[in-house]
Amino acid sequence: MTEYRRFYIPKAMWFFTVNLAERKNNHLLITKIDELRNAFRYVKQRKPFHIDAIVILPDHLHCIWTLPPNDGNFSVRWNMLKGRFSRSIDHGERISKSRQKRRERGIWQRRLWAHLIEDQEDYNRHIDYIHWNPVKHGHVKNVIDWPYSSFHQYVKQGIYSNDWGVNGQYEIQDVE
Repeated sequence: MTEYRRFYIPKAMWFFTVNLAERKNNHLLITKIDELRNAFRYVKQRKPFHIDAIVILPDHLHCIWTLPPNDGNFSVRWNMLKGRFSRSIDHGERISKSRQKRRERGIWQRRLWAHLIEDQEDYNRHIDYIHWNPVKHGHVKNVIDWPYSSFHQYVKQGIYSNDWGVNGQYEIQDVE
């Protein structure tokens, strides 16, 4: 079995991509957005972290977290979050034999993509990527039109304009 090594760095900023196990034609994350929000709140109360940016798409999500000074273990937080969300929704998903053997649900992919944010430029690039993602995947034509995104908070703070990303006026770099 492959052993994955994770670096746990207190106060670090991490970019994450977390996918559903079954992605094709799956809209679970937006149809159950309240349950997902509740799972985030539940984990943040027990294992604090700051969400710098986030976008929830039908079948996956991207976010940047800043971890607290005394605890860099993001895996515990993701395990709690995935578990809390999974327990909040009805059973009915397809479950593979290996997951059945381990008594797991078939909602989330087991692994996640984690990238340690290196500097301000890296941070900015990943924030842009997060907010551009609904357009990239064809869910909307304009970034402002996607409701499940921290983009709206960034507009309120004056960091982005309402028309950011419209008409291809910005070049968004792929980060994965």
